[in-house]
Amino acid sequence: MAVEVDDKSIVYGTEDLLTSLCNSVTRVLGIATQSKVHYSAMVQRITKVGLKPDIGCFVLFDGGFTGLVVLNFSADTAMEIYERYMLHMGMPKSELASSHTSDEVSNIMGELMNQIVGDFTGKVRRELQTNITQNQPKMLVLTKQVMLNVDTPLDRPEMRRVSFYTEKNNVFYLELAIDRTEFIRLYDFDPIDVPDPDKLLAEEQATGGAPAGQSQQLSADDSDELLKSLGM
Repeated sequence: MAVEVDDKSIVYGTEDLLTSLCNSVTRVLGIATQSKVHYSAMVQRITKVGLKPDIGCFVLFDGGFTGLVVLNFSADTAMEIYERYMLHMGMPKSELASSHTSDEVSNIMGELMNQIVGDFTGKVRRELQTNITQNQPKMLVLTKQVMLNVDTPLDRPEMRRVSFYTEKNNVFYLELAIDRTEFIRLYDFDPIDVPDPDKLLAEEQATGGAPAGQSQQLSADDSDELLKSLGM
């Protein structure tokens, strides 16, 4: 919740940005899967962010502020979200992938993360009057934990972890690394008009879902190069 400094100024800090990001996760996944997704009222302060088994997905953003967002899914959680999404899109259950290691599962989870971060960046433009850009989300199917370092210096890094729960009570985790920042409202303004994420998601679902090849599991060479750039 934003902190009131005086009658005119309101400060938006790290926890406000985290809350906005968490709301984007529940909003997008809730619409995509037509099920309830919620997050814990308690947030953890952590010292490192990383990818954890069985599927790790991450995206870097830069601009008005810099950060790294990671989503970590167990196999059961990833399959629940994937299956609900595909069934909601009208795909027969018999044609669904049977394993979380399938490229199709990685593509769908990556596309959903792309929509989540897109929803978040839209709110940043609209509500904070600044702009952040994101790279294409990357997916890795993992058998062990991989720690990540943001490839942009953070003067005062802050890191958080939030637990999320699906309708079947499967758990997944969001981790955020961000430079400590505050946005102070100097005067009242009308939010900048941006496309409605609900309409964009509905249009995408109406045309058959995620564009083929837009979010892909990394090849071995791409993975090595990417992990090297992240300080591995």
